[in-house]
Amino acid sequence: MTGSVVFDPLLPWAAVYALAALGGLAAAVALWRGLPGWWLRLLASASLVAAVANPAFQQEERAPLSDIVLLVADESASQGISDRAGQTREAVTGLSAALAALPDTEVRTVTVPDGTGDEGTLLATALAEALAEEPPGRVAGAILVTDGQLHDVERLPALPAPLHVLLTGRDGDWDRRLVVRNAPAFAILGEEVQLTLLVEDQGAVPEGAAGPVELSIAVDGGEPMRFSVPVGEDITLPVTLPHGGMNVLQFEVPEAEGELTARNNAAVVQINGVRDRLRVLLVSGEPHAGERTWRNLLKADSAVDLVHFTILRPPEKQDGVPVSELSLIAFPTRELFVEKIEEFDLIIFDRYQRRGILPNAYIENIRTFIEGGGAVLVSAGPDYASADSLYRSPLAGVLPAAPSGRVIEAPYRPVVSELGARHPVTSGLEGAADGADGAPTWGRWFRAIDVEPGPEADVLMEGPDGRPLLILDRVGEGRVALLASDHAWLWSRGYEGGGPQLELLRRLAHWMMKEPELEEEALTASAAGQTVTVVRRTLEEGDREVTVTAPDGSETVLPLTEVEPGRHSATFTGLEMGLYRLADGEMSAVVALGPAAPREFEETIATGERLLPAVEATRGGILRLEDGVPDIRRVGEGRNAAGRGWIGITPREAYLTADVRIDPLLPAWLFLLIAATLTVGAWLREGRR
Repeated sequence: MTGSVVFDPLLPWAAVYALAALGGLAAAVALWRGLPGWWLRLLASASLVAAVANPAFQQEERAPLSDIVLLVADESASQGISDRAGQTREAVTGLSAALAALPDTEVRTVTVPDGTGDEGTLLATALAEALAEEPPGRVAGAILVTDGQLHDVERLPALPAPLHVLLTGRDGDWDRRLVVRNAPAFAILGEEVQLTLLVEDQGAVPEGAAGPVELSIAVDGGEPMRFSVPVGEDITLPVTLPHGGMNVLQFEVPEAEGELTARNNAAVVQINGVRDRLRVLLVSGEPHAGERTWRNLLKADSAVDLVHFTILRPPEKQDGVPVSELSLIAFPTRELFVEKIEEFDLIIFDRYQRRGILPNAYIENIRTFIEGGGAVLVSAGPDYASADSLYRSPLAGVLPAAPSGRVIEAPYRPVVSELGARHPVTSGLEGAADGADGAPTWGRWFRAIDVEPGPEADVLMEGPDGRPLLILDRVGEGRVALLASDHAWLWSRGYEGGGPQLELLRRLAHWMMKEPELEEEALTASAAGQTVTVVRRTLEEGDREVTVTAPDGSETVLPLTEVEPGRHSATFTGLEMGLYRLADGEMSAVVALGPAAPREFEETIATGERLLPAVEATRGGILRLEDGVPDIRRVGEGRNAAGRGWIGITPREAYLTADVRIDPLLPAWLFLLIAATLTVGAWLREGRR
């Protein structure tokens, strides 16, 4: 039970103050005039002011409340290093018992688990959430059992009581880590990009550990290359991507003796290889209706650098016009097919026939260009069936089909073959199977060249009577394609509804450029969070499965489901961060699930540096658990709350008011009687009986 005097004025406080000033003024006038009863007048005025102020005696019945101490235990991944987990358990058990033994003290224990993603240790968030659930007036302190490596320090709340940090780990701990300082997300094929790496030692590094270390570099899970690199210095690494699409580069340094963990000794970088420009040489053998269509399609793509020549005047043409008066540009055969042929990615022969312009030596260069990795597309017309056909040249051994000499002049609709329905160049083309009985809805063509495909060639589209129309083949490191008709331009003109000429040409060009998304035999994997999607493209029929090798070396056989012709897919959830390897026969792929070194292991040395400002602001302390679990003391508010081997909590003396009773200090009539008595006394004192 506690009591205090309170006021409940009958008039506003401004009126009370004015009344007090008026009474004081009257007493001052009496004193100035020399009246002996001035002080009685002053007391009378004061009693009247007190009556208006209405003083009362307030009595409260209070129930004391216990103090609350927040105990936050860090159980994130970095706390599993060395013996930190045991230190944490021992400290939480000892502190809980010590706090429970204190009178009127409660403990709220909060556990910070390991995150599901790569957000790191959210220690400050857990403390803020725990503090929000308790009345601030009862919180006597907060104790964090952690290695100090939190990743949300900006969310630390303002505590009304001391904050203490008990550090796990050992004073002699040291660790080595590999850091990728700079890595691009995209790179142009054939161009060198710079990566910046750093091998860094942290903590109490032993003398024998200093010096160069071995750095291994593996691309797409292949055989690693090894280099000797310094420690503590930025390493600039020039990289040229080996192929288009996603390139996975893995860097690793060996585990050193005595270091805390090897989880941060590796790093994975994923760089998407893109082609800068597609350099195309288009050679038109003669003017025709489809020539402009080819040119427009290629020029419409800003990523294509096109060089186009049309042979308008063959050498055998004799019309009497002097050469000096011709406005035509001479065909630079030597420059194109000898000196600069390697600068092109794709050569297109559109209705080209031999007319003595390209000697056999130049055609041999084209064949060498293909075998070395180049690409040639032949758009054939009647020229391909003639005696001057390109097939009657050194290219015969690399072209995918031989002409029979027959030209078929009849209307027909191109049809995707059974193999073409599985091949990424022609599978899923718009309108390919939208008609009756799965027939295409494309416009008709009216000419086809009868050809006989080679034994290794793939026929993706068929013409009249099922004759080969679009044939692809691989020669050495390069690729060749033959379109056995010169009527594809009818699609771009919209004849009978047209057809997907632009999309077909785009896919065909990308396949010839070996773009990964157009490979008919491919195994790819992509990650979204912890979910990995596996896609296997193949021309073979039947069920498929892949072997998944996890970062810890365990293997799992994953069956795939055919989602569309030639495309099998499945998903799985990765249970740990790192590099996953997938294999299906000779096909292999890698995918990085999260970083190889999660955020939890970027910095592993236990330190209170990040928490020091918050601890100092509350007069708390940072102690190491390797020196033992500290004692608990009670300290006054505002005093130092930590010392050698002890930490303190501040009693808050919080209470709950159970009952409140307010009684007037004096009744109103008594104030009036006092004022009247003092007034009469002043009158008598001044002799006015």
